[in-house]
Amino acid sequence: MGEMKKRMQAGDWFIADDPELGEEVRRCARLLAAFNALDVPAPAERRAILEQLFGAIGEDAIVRPPFRCDLGYNISFGARSFVNFGGIFLDTAPITVGDDVQIGPNVQLLAPHHELDSERRRAGWEKALPITIGDNVWLGGGVIVCPGVTIGANTVVGAGSVVTKDLPAGVLAVGNPARVIRALD
Repeated sequence: MGEMKKRMQAGDWFIADDPELGEEVRRCARLLAAFNALDVPAPAERRAILEQLFGAIGEDAIVRPPFRCDLGYNISFGARSFVNFGGIFLDTAPITVGDDVQIGPNVQLLAPHHELDSERRRAGWEKALPITIGDNVWLGGGVIVCPGVTIGANTVVGAGSVVTKDLPAGVLAVGNPARVIRALD
């Protein structure tokens, strides 16, 4: 593993356009083009592409196209979990999705965090923080999950919410930023 990739995996600052990532990004783009193509009718063919793309994909997991990600191999996707149309997983850090998770349309899981200093941001510096989605979570349509967030098992996040901080297990959270409004049975 190259130095830049080690920094990226460790959550340290890195240059996003580093040539070291170039081939990995192109590999991901080729696999996504095949996955998202309209002429790939068979679910088994799409599953085979996801097995090449993701670091891990559980039994009976479903991802509906179109789907986008940065690298793919940083995504671990649990058994019987589901992503509806338009999922965007920016996986410059690990994104872990548990078992039996339901992800609505146009949900974004965004691991990259950009520099606040204008000069460093202009130079392309960013870091990435892992995202973890616990078992049996439901993310409503259009939810955005920010870098470094963990969502506990059995939690529901309402449509359009922006999750900027960790959410505990077994709650309903809504809004921008998402706030816990009640516990779930």
